[in-house]
Amino acid sequence: MTERKKKIIITAVVIALGITFVAVGISRGENREVLRKAVNICMECIGIG
Repeated sequence: MTERKKKIIITAVVIALGITFVAVGISRGENREVLRKAVNICMECIGIG
């Protein structure tokens, strides 16, 4: 196996893991929690909250 093929396989595995983790997080509703925390942090920086 050439070095180039190894890099392609590793890249594909990492991308697949990333997609899997994002899908699991969305299915658990984590995206709403992240958005809520981001809004709170933003409001604190602006000085509104």
